[in-house]
Amino acid sequence: MSEGILSAGAVVWRPAGPGIEVLLVHRPKYDDWSLPKGKREPGEHVLLTATREVLEETSVRPVLGPRLRSVEYLVRGRPKQVDYWAALAAHDQAAASHEIDAVWWLPLPQVLDRLSYPHDAAVIASLQPRPTVPIILVRHASAGPKDEWAGEDLLRPLDTEGVLDALLLADLLTCFAPRAQVISSPALRCTESVRPYAERFGGSVEAEAVLTVPDPAAESFFDRTDRAHTLRHLFRNLVAAGQPVVACLHRENLPLALAAACSVLGGSAPAGFDSSLPKGAFLVLHAAAGTLVALERYELLGFAFSCIPAPSWLPVLFGVPELSRITAASGVTSALGAVSVSGAMSVSWVASVSGAMSAPWVASASGALSGSWVASAS
Repeated sequence: MSEGILSAGAVVWRPAGPGIEVLLVHRPKYDDWSLPKGKREPGEHVLLTATREVLEETSVRPVLGPRLRSVEYLVRGRPKQVDYWAALAAHDQAAASHEIDAVWWLPLPQVLDRLSYPHDAAVIASLQPRPTVPIILVRHASAGPKDEWAGEDLLRPLDTEGVLDALLLADLLTCFAPRAQVISSPALRCTESVRPYAERFGGSVEAEAVLTVPDPAAESFFDRTDRAHTLRHLFRNLVAAGQPVVACLHRENLPLALAAACSVLGGSAPAGFDSSLPKGAFLVLHAAAGTLVALERYELLGFAFSCIPAPSWLPVLFGVPELSRITAASGVTSALGAVSVSGAMSVSWVASVSGAMSAPWVASASGALSGSWVASAS
């Protein structure tokens, strides 16, 4: 079997009168109009591929928003997958560069007529054009085995691997937030994990005691309840400020922090969403007008998992009942039409989600093992 081609890009958009405009690029080599995208360099994280390719082709430095659907097709017999993100254009002037000879801002209705490929139109259809603000929850990078550190645990530093991961983490966080309010557990391994990111824009790391892991033997049920309340208060103030937030904490309190942030944003993580993270990985909660609109999971090795509200037409158009199972063939677009499935194992399924979120969710994943499902909220 031929090795697959992995690419990434973005749907770059901006408000224009009562609607929006989307940025398209023209490639003279193929004489086609498409979305800005390009191939991953060896060892490159997919987020860095997306931002690099958009910058190279359009001269626009994108700030990524929610992940959109991926597309898959064959290129001279080889399977190709392209991952896309929404990107609201700021003040950069678009200009053709690299392998592009023209760029064009077009109103949304005209974009669909101008695009050369139907699969690009499907990506546009997954765009929900609204400004979003990221709240990013990071698990600290590698700090070596706890039992090999003789000092106080709060003072345990990053090991060599963790120091390198913190530098990569700074690059990845910048894709979503060139600057942000950076908060952290007072533990040294946490503050060191996000300090390189804060230093990128001249910021600092603020220690928050509530992000520390308490002694489980000493914490009562009432203490945990009080900590959950304090976390909700913290995130309520952060959301009200309307600015990007990066918070670094621990494996033990990530689920509680995620629940608090989702609660403040009027939602909850979809059933089956794995909030556990390897060291250095992070969750991105995209908020629009104080409401949770997407939840994504990223690892340093480039694996991405996302949950986004499903278009209202999806269950109607495809007649997908709750708890039914749909299997999609490897290397082709999912039968659901709203997400793509790839890898050695390709699955999509439907599940019911309880919680405050009123919209159904679509989840998609990219990586060696990927799947997608649609969940309706109750």
